[in-house]
Amino acid sequence: MPKHRSTRGCGPTPLGAVVRGLMAGAAGTAAMDLFRYAQYRSGGASQPLLAWELSGVRRWDEAPAPAQVGKRVYEALYETELPDEAANRVNNLVHWGYGLAWGAAFGVLGGSARRVRLRWGPVLGTVVWLLDYVTLPPTGLYQPIWEYDRSTLAKDWAVHVAYGVGATAMSRLLTPRQG
Repeated sequence: MPKHRSTRGCGPTPLGAVVRGLMAGAAGTAAMDLFRYAQYRSGGASQPLLAWELSGVRRWDEAPAPAQVGKRVYEALYETELPDEAANRVNNLVHWGYGLAWGAAFGVLGGSARRVRLRWGPVLGTVVWLLDYVTLPPTGLYQPIWEYDRSTLAKDWAVHVAYGVGATAMSRLLTPRQG
């Protein structure tokens, strides 16, 4: 009869990989927001970080893509219109939820590697950035990528790279080395 072999030291459990990924996604989303906040402050603005994070979107007609996606999903599910006052909350909820979801996926993929590599960060950020330009234009929330100027694309790409670097750095901190 074969002996039972321990799985200790053979890598993270699937649940552990997802939890670490969620934590990495939170770190990546925070890194993205801190990068955007630095851009905001470099433009001469002075609003404190927490006030900036929790304010900004007052009406649906000025809401960015995360808020618009959340609004569409909510209104389709509940067949009721969301008031303007919900725009900022929905924006933050979808923005953070999307970052956490990507982190969870990354946690599962990263959990299968011997070691999380920091160089994966820009790759992760670039993948998320490109997929936004594939999935959002058919919804009418983004234009096709070729309709944006280089400066707009570069700024958007940079904040997504900040996400990827933040998520990868946290994932590396949380994932024990294997082998």
